[in-house]
Amino acid sequence: MVTQISSTIREQGDALAEAILQHQERPQPEILPDNFPARPMIRNGAQFLLDYLAEAVAYETPELFISCLDWARTYFGGLHFPETALQTMLLCTQQVLAEKLPEEIRLSALNILDAGLRSLEQVPAVPDSFITANNPLADLTHRYIEALLRGDRQSASSMVLEAVSQGAAIKDIYMNVFQCSQREIGLLWQTNQINVAQEHYCTAATQMIISQLYPYIFASKRNGRRMVATCVGGELHEIGARMVADFFEMDGWDTYFLGANTPKEGILRAISERKADLLAISVTMTFHIDKVADLIAEVRRSGLDEGTNILVGGYPFNIAPNLWKSVGADTYARDAQQALIAAEGLAK
Repeated sequence: MVTQISSTIREQGDALAEAILQHQERPQPEILPDNFPARPMIRNGAQFLLDYLAEAVAYETPELFISCLDWARTYFGGLHFPETALQTMLLCTQQVLAEKLPEEIRLSALNILDAGLRSLEQVPAVPDSFITANNPLADLTHRYIEALLRGDRQSASSMVLEAVSQGAAIKDIYMNVFQCSQREIGLLWQTNQINVAQEHYCTAATQMIISQLYPYIFASKRNGRRMVATCVGGELHEIGARMVADFFEMDGWDTYFLGANTPKEGILRAISERKADLLAISVTMTFHIDKVADLIAEVRRSGLDEGTNILVGGYPFNIAPNLWKSVGADTYARDAQQALIAAEGLAK
């Protein structure tokens, strides 16, 4: 029944989003006149919430939906929408689903929407900054971000390479500069302090700078183990998976990084050809969880899992720590360092 509800929400997503928008125009016409440029954003927001709702229903995990509301509330605030805009959207979503979904299958979705509405009564858990006082490379991280936001990737690269030449560990650079800066830049975009082009530039520049560290990374002694790291089809956020692969490379593994948006068939072939001991799957967008589950199920059906353990990671698994069991993985890790520890546990 739960699967039927989530499938119905996905299949009818476009029509449901338009219906939600039409409902919202009535109670809040002041933010949604026909010629208002944010109107498509509101419609996309409705579609976004439906995508997350479908996954939360499918895996019976309200946290997946509530987490997206924290993000949406901050994003709407950055666009200077009324504080009630998101609450109104949820109420309109409830009305639309009550009208459009058959009575026997809508209860789970409406219950999760209720949980989402209750969560809006809480203070949003949005940090002031991801660069905390306990970050040993906080000063470097601040300067690194400032350089990227100026569009000066050469300076950003130089300061990282200088830190390495002065003895900073590569793993510390990854965790305290690259990972931290990516989260901070994401927060700046979420709060409308930078635009999406700047966010994309910063990510591309960081990937380029990471590649400049490869002479250090590939100098490690090999341990004879092999891993394939990938993102599922449709998932475009690859830097997390790349960092995981690099950590394993530094630990002596032979890694095969497939990158973003990799078709399932290509992943299966890579596991077979590389004789992988470990498959690491990264996902950032919650509405791609089904693709993770489908990939893992296909690995199991093919028999490739007889010699290959499966590790998953990424944002959805961090907010719902038991989700990895639901998708059929062998283990999960919060970040690249924890992924190494988890892999060692599987090898015992």
